[in-house]
Amino acid sequence: MSAEPAVTQALAADHGLTAEEYQRILDLIGRTPSWTELGIFSAMWNEHCSYKSSKKWLRTLPTEGPQVICGPGENAGVVDIGDGDAVIFKMESHNHPSYIEPHQGAATGVGGILRDVFTMGARPMAAMNALSFGRPEHPKTKRLVAGVVEGIGSYGNCFGVPNVGGEVRFHAGYDGNCLVNAFAAGIAKADAIFYSAASGVGMPVVYLGAKTGRDGVGGATMASAEFGEGAEEKRPTVQVGDPFTEKRLLEACLELMASGAVISIQDMGAAGLTCSAVEMGDKGGLGIELDLDAVPQRETHMTAYEMMLSESQERMLMVLKPSMEAEARAIFDKWDLDFAIVGKTIAEDRFLVKLAGEVKADLPLAALSGTAPEYDRPWEPTPASPKVADMPACADPAADLLALLGRPNFCSRAWVWEQYDHTVGADTARGPGSDAAVVRVHGTKKALAFSSDVTPRYCFADPVEGGKQAVAECFRNLSATGARPLATTDNMNFGNPEKPRIMGQFVGCIQGIGEACKALDMPIVSGNVSLYNETDGQAIQPTPTIAAVGLLEDLSQAIPMAGRRGDVLILLGETSGWLDRSAWLYELHGREEGPPPPVDLAAERAAGELVRALKAAGLLSAAHDLSDGGLAVAAAEMALASGCGATIAGAPKGMAPGAWFFGEDQARYLLACPAQSAMAALDAAAKAGVPARQIGTLEGDAVILGGRPAPLAALREAHSGGFARMMGA
Repeated sequence: MSAEPAVTQALAADHGLTAEEYQRILDLIGRTPSWTELGIFSAMWNEHCSYKSSKKWLRTLPTEGPQVICGPGENAGVVDIGDGDAVIFKMESHNHPSYIEPHQGAATGVGGILRDVFTMGARPMAAMNALSFGRPEHPKTKRLVAGVVEGIGSYGNCFGVPNVGGEVRFHAGYDGNCLVNAFAAGIAKADAIFYSAASGVGMPVVYLGAKTGRDGVGGATMASAEFGEGAEEKRPTVQVGDPFTEKRLLEACLELMASGAVISIQDMGAAGLTCSAVEMGDKGGLGIELDLDAVPQRETHMTAYEMMLSESQERMLMVLKPSMEAEARAIFDKWDLDFAIVGKTIAEDRFLVKLAGEVKADLPLAALSGTAPEYDRPWEPTPASPKVADMPACADPAADLLALLGRPNFCSRAWVWEQYDHTVGADTARGPGSDAAVVRVHGTKKALAFSSDVTPRYCFADPVEGGKQAVAECFRNLSATGARPLATTDNMNFGNPEKPRIMGQFVGCIQGIGEACKALDMPIVSGNVSLYNETDGQAIQPTPTIAAVGLLEDLSQAIPMAGRRGDVLILLGETSGWLDRSAWLYELHGREEGPPPPVDLAAERAAGELVRALKAAGLLSAAHDLSDGGLAVAAAEMALASGCGATIAGAPKGMAPGAWFFGEDQARYLLACPAQSAMAALDAAAKAGVPARQIGTLEGDAVILGGRPAPLAALREAHSGGFARMMGA
């Protein structure tokens, strides 16, 4: 075993610690830390684990409500869905690893988020992913797309969880940093949730799952830094996943939980054994003593530093009832997984780590978490974008629609989701391609709806409105499916927070998200922050991904996106023709200009509640929310889903065709109603104070926009083949 290096300020800097942070460590422990102690501090105090730049603002988010059983701070959020059941869910990023090694980075992102869910006692029922890539023509994009999609599919398919939805976008801002945000949800009994706080002195600390290797050492620190030259050299910091081991770990953990042996349990995720042990001890107000000789290892001569910072996958840490050790061990032996007592809880505030009889770390445990740095970073608000003064004209809306539907940001994502198993478990009622996925709550008539969304170009122009819109669009997606929105999780993807401009984007988005979550009764119950998404000083667009969960009390009340031939089309919500910062302006004219559309949260709530009420009254055949591409794209998507053309009236007097068909005013839905129900639906909208107008019919074999036809066959060919053309498949 090689000699440990002498710890210096320069070495601390290599670990991502500033000079001030290193001095803080010296003051805290009254001496120079050991090599292992330095690694432990670097893991616990990096941005990825400590949220040191963001927690001041995260505290401002609404996190409570009558439906919330457990909000942020645990492995995942817990929300009551009635009848003694709870949904447990979270979203998390694996951005940096996926850029370096796309297959394993994305695969282990899926594995990590699944563990967050089943660590709390839930069997995973659904997964989603939100992916952002650079320009399709960028030399790295196709390799990243192929690797990430393959990694997500291989892990999720082998584990056996349906991947039911998500989003994929392309933009030059992600050329140097792709984003891979993974979501998972599971169901558990509301009175059988497992938490991570240790309790009881002298309780055994047990290591569960796969063996520890050198993969992922320093992964959390790597994820808290910008990329520069030689990013690919960081490949050894990317974890390697084994979904079959994770499946066995799931079954063993759920069986162990049912036995009553578990006091507390924690996933070994970022920073591995270090973070899991410290968090369990800190939440329980206890110290932890670890004997690393007992840690199952798959490589020889591992140092304490390597074992404490390894991010090898498929591992758990648990505090166990001593009387049930034999029973617990037998369960893990049955599933052919490691089970090792690696330490114990202690009364003193100490994190004591030993190897070969030698103390490798002896630190105040609470200080590792509770006194981690917290920064109030300087920030500056994003300047307002002036309105576009020379808006292009739309000569032929049908031609523009055809062009839009074939673009990488608008075409069908079937190339992606056909590589995922979205039906495993046999409870998926509606998979990818709709406003929201719908999955049955097994053994009941209830179902949950899942959606994720954000519009980064809006957030870049106006972070506050962009943050509001991300939540509002998720609200619309759920409402268009007939689900009552319950709660949200977020994944805050931004550049370097040490730059006031970037920090201002973060603050603005948080303000907007908080305002919308409060107004729409969709509290944030879990989440993740991913900062330093920059390469050579070029930051991504601010991308605060929101994932939301809604409840259908009865699956039969789900609203489809496909209407029926002869249905009357009604446009719900106020239309002013907002083309600034629109997809039409960007995709067809190459201009990202102007402010985003304002978000009226009261109007959002009223419109969403009306859609659900119309379904309950039996007045709706179908619904689809309006977002990117406005009315024209929504009409085309509904027509393609319906297998029938649509005739849409021309622009109202005084409004340009482009503004009418492609404007992105918010709080709008396209409804398909049986002809005999249309008047009743319009009357209901008037009584609810929601603007509504009859604009067309589902009929024919073309989408006709103000007299201009786009044949349905041509739209289908453009839409269905766009992704494969981009990938050269």
